[in-house]
Amino acid sequence: MNVRQARPSKLAIIGAGAVGTAIAYASLIRGVARTIALMDINTSKVTAEVLDLSHGLEFVPRADIIGDDDVSVCADADVVVFTAGAKQKPGQSRLELAEATINLTKNILPGAIKVAPNAIYIMVTNPVDIVTYAALKYSGLPSNQLFGSGTVLDSSRLRFLIAQHVGVAVQNVHGYIVGEHGDSEIPLWSSASIGGVPLLEWKPLPGGQAIDAPARERIQHEVVHAAYKIIEGKGATNYAIGLATTRIIEAVLNDEHRVMPISTVTGGYEGLDDVCLSLPTLIDRNGAGSRLEIKMSDAEHEGLMKSAETLREMQDKFGL
Repeated sequence: MNVRQARPSKLAIIGAGAVGTAIAYASLIRGVARTIALMDINTSKVTAEVLDLSHGLEFVPRADIIGDDDVSVCADADVVVFTAGAKQKPGQSRLELAEATINLTKNILPGAIKVAPNAIYIMVTNPVDIVTYAALKYSGLPSNQLFGSGTVLDSSRLRFLIAQHVGVAVQNVHGYIVGEHGDSEIPLWSSASIGGVPLLEWKPLPGGQAIDAPARERIQHEVVHAAYKIIEGKGATNYAIGLATTRIIEAVLNDEHRVMPISTVTGGYEGLDDVCLSLPTLIDRNGAGSRLEIKMSDAEHEGLMKSAETLREMQDKFGL
């Protein structure tokens, strides 16, 4: 009896900096793909990173790690993650990074698509919404095949801070950040829940704290400014975005039909047309699928519209 073997999966990561290597490391530990390929124009850097990761292969699920300064290393990848870009400086907003990163994307992406035409492309480089919109425009790929990591990390930050405040495990907190991955992002308090209890109806645990309006305002501020604080202290954010991106990759490769707030073009939403931003979206082997029509309060809806306008203005500024 002949048993048909599934083709081994391949993950390619463009950019071997702090974020790209964190994604590679997390993916190796979680056994995401049979082959992980790193591509970076810095030959000595990518060679060293591959060598370092290779020395730990004994301790992770079976995998091969390869790397090169040529985009051909991405050939036939199932998923390509794009992390290449300028490094964010202390006090610098994500949107201020846009121009140089857009040009970099425009130069590198066509070569990757040529060698991996059927891959799902996940853009991680900041400002991710603008970079994703530009990549869609310049590549011609459909919006299911190319999307951004969006506010997956921001939503994780939100859930962590809520869990820490009320005293429950972060896995029991559900809620989303939507809009821009950046300063204008919006937490959806009205649909958030803690252990099945609507967040706005939460009664403090014995000795615990209420999650009232001042607490929510503080948490929102911490979520928005988290990256700036981390960058000021260590120069870059990499571990959490590495884990968040790896979770998106798993949702694609394992055909999970998982709902995550990724950045895609918002067609069919009044006031959100022709802009990339994050809303809860189904992810499966075909990439980005249907968006959930999540209920919002008037204030949340207004904030989302303002976030969309912020991004639209930036798109116009760069001729997109």
